[in-house]
Parts: sequence; C-alpha cells; structure tokens
Amino acid sequence: MRVFVLNKNRQPLDPCKPARARILLRTGKAKVLRRYPLTIILTEEVNEPITHNHQLKIDPGAKITGLAIVQNNRIIWGAELIHRGFNLRDSLTKRRTLRRSRRNRQTRYRQPRFLNRKRPKGWLPPSLMSRVQNILSWVNKLTRFCPITGISQELVRFDTQKLENPEISGVEYQQGTLFGYEIREYLLEKWHRKCAYCGATDTQLEIEHIVPKSKGGSNRVSNLAISCHSCNQAKSNQEVEQFLSGKPNVLQRILSQAKKPLADAAAVNATWWKLYNELKLTGLPVEVGSGGLTKFNRCSQNLPKTHWLDAACVGTSTPEQLIIKDVKKPLIVTATGHGSRQMCRTDKHGFPVRYVPRFKLVKGYQTGDMVKAVVTKGKKQGVYVGRVAVRTTGSFNVKTNNGLVQGISHKYCQPIHKKDGYAYV
Repeated sequence: MRVFVLNKNRQPLDPCKPARARILLRTGKAKVLRRYPLTIILTEEVNEPITHNHQLKIDPGAKITGLAIVQNNRIIWGAELIHRGFNLRDSLTKRRTLRRSRRNRQTRYRQPRFLNRKRPKGWLPPSLMSRVQNILSWVNKLTRFCPITGISQELVRFDTQKLENPEISGVEYQQGTLFGYEIREYLLEKWHRKCAYCGATDTQLEIEHIVPKSKGGSNRVSNLAISCHSCNQAKSNQEVEQFLSGKPNVLQRILSQAKKPLADAAAVNATWWKLYNELKLTGLPVEVGSGGLTKFNRCSQNLPKTHWLDAACVGTSTPEQLIIKDVKKPLIVTATGHGSRQMCRTDKHGFPVRYVPRFKLVKGYQTGDMVKAVVTKGKKQGVYVGRVAVRTTGSFNVKTNNGLVQGISHKYCQPIHKKDGYAYV
C-alpha cells in the first residue's frame, strides 16, 4: 500500500509508494512517525506543496467495516476494521448478572436506581455505539495523515419500505439498473450467504420462494430465501413442511427467521444513520450510496467479494475502472478497547479474587503496547515481537505469534507502537 507522508509542520501530503518512502528514510529526509498505519514525517518543510483529491470510502458492517482511499481511479490504501460490539454486549451482560446476584444475596451493595436516568437524544446501545466510534476514530486518523477531500458512505443498504412495498417509489425503481440487487443483497445477509436448506456456501445461490407461488405464495421479502440450485430444484413447488418433513429443526429455524425479516435491517440502519450524522460534523462533503449500487459497481468490474473492495465501490463517484494493483493486502485492524475499568477481578460467583493497580504505566510501558524484546542472555535468549502485558515488578509478558513468553525484563524491551485500542495484522 501507499505510505502516508506528513510535512514537517504535520500537514498531510500525497501518500507515496513504499520504494519512495525507503529512499526518504535511508537518506535521512524523513523519519517514521507511526507504524500502523505506516506514516513518515519529513525532516525539511516543503513550501506550497501540491496535493490531489482523495476520497475516503466506508462500507459499514455489523462485524467488519471496509475502508478504502481512492485517488482518481486508483485504490491507494485499504483496511478492514473488525468491531468488538458482540464482545462488549457479552461483557455488559456478565456485569449485569454479577450485580444482580450481589443484590439477591443481600450483601452490602447499592440499591437499584429508578427513574433518575434519561437517555439523550440519538442514544444507541453501547454495542452499536462502539461500531460508530471505531469508524469515527479511523476517519479522524486518516484525515490527519492523508489530504481527504470527501467521504463516501454506504448509508441505506436495505430500504425496508421498498423491500416490503417496492412500488412506494414508483415503477422506475423496479425497472432501473439496480433491479434485484437490493433484495438479493438483503437476502444474502439475512441467510448468512449460505443455502437455507442444506447450508452449502461454495456454490451459486438462488432466490427461492418458501411458499410456492403456484400455491398462493407472494414476492414479499418475508417469503423469500436463498438456496442452492439442487435444493431449489428438489423442492420445486412443494410446501416447505413437506420438503423438510424429515428435518424438523431446519424447518423451525427457517420459519422463525422468515417471521422477522426486517429486524437485522432496522438495527443496522440505526447505526449507519448515526454514523452519517457524525460524519457530516467533520466538515467534509459526505456522499451516500445504497448496498445495491455498491454490489452493482463491484460486479460490473469483476472484483472479488471483500470488505475493503466493497468500500472502494461505494457511491456514484466510483470510476468505471478501478486500479487495485497498489494494494496487495489490506491492513487488518481489530478493535481491542483500552482495557477494563474494573477495580478488581471477580470469580464466576461475583466475589473479588484480585485487585488491579490504579496506575497502568510501568517503566514507561502499559499493557497493549507493541514492543520488540531482544534478550541477550539467560534461558529466554532471543528476539520477541508482540504485545506486552506489564507487571509492577518490571518483568513483563510478551504475546507473540508463536505464543506467550513470560518473565521478560523491561530493560530488554523497545517500543514499536503505543497502545491505541487496536491490534494490527
């Protein structure tokens, strides 16, 4: 990928190729400012620099968000941001369970509060708001490192009213270029991109009517499913109860999932509208596009299905032919958070087992920093690169790709990347 370049006064310049960055570093004209994403800063100021237009494109998702920076018709940077919304939800559920168990045991603990808390306007659950904040943090980060002139966001991926009643916008919507893309993309997400009957994934999937049209079935999205060709032909015009007479569990799953066709879409739309309103506050022009348009742009250019390439195809500003040779592999970013605020750790029954130090900084390091430990003597002699877990004794643990190495002195550690709440691959 391209390397971000900052002027001496930290003004973002056009990203350069890795070969150019190596020359600048070798000749002493630049220094490494940040490892992830790789950013260099010039040692001499460039007066009146010339920069080009760069479009930041975002494909928000429930689990993974695609990010891409496009300059003219060339993708110069790409990343996939993995959210931790589900982990956050599980942590809150566990904390709520422990709190209620302590109250039930009638131990010394505060009583529950009622009618004294009010949710602000635009409130979202923490698991959803975490996704929005992750994307916003990376938007702010990329605008500091690259001269971004506009933002493209996939806003309305599933238009629930048009899915339920396609004629709400007139006949032109059904007969336009995007005919079928919105409904098919929604069904692929709803049925997890696999056959609803046999679970096949590595095959061509087709839209199938749960209740056959010959027996009174409609074209409503609640009566549509995704199936492979063999299951679609085997089912033919049979009733779904007859076709799955020997698989009661599969039948129950399909019927229950078909009863709530718009639940996932409503939750995702709430997150994306919040993100759209926050992106407008950046002051940059924000372009929006639907999921059907994104898939149409990607399929028309025969690009593979990935999150970062979906992001590059968001919006009407997508060129007719995208050049992706500058990006061999995207940057994989995993949201890890900044640690827990718990004053003590508890066992499964909610009783405290150990306390956490108030001061997180030990010998200039904190848990989550990426370090390079060069051990010159002893049983653990070698070079270890990974994330560090600090201890008050100054003997740290380093988590590498090969496993956990314990008992590494801080004297052998060299900082590579300070903790910022994300892990990188």
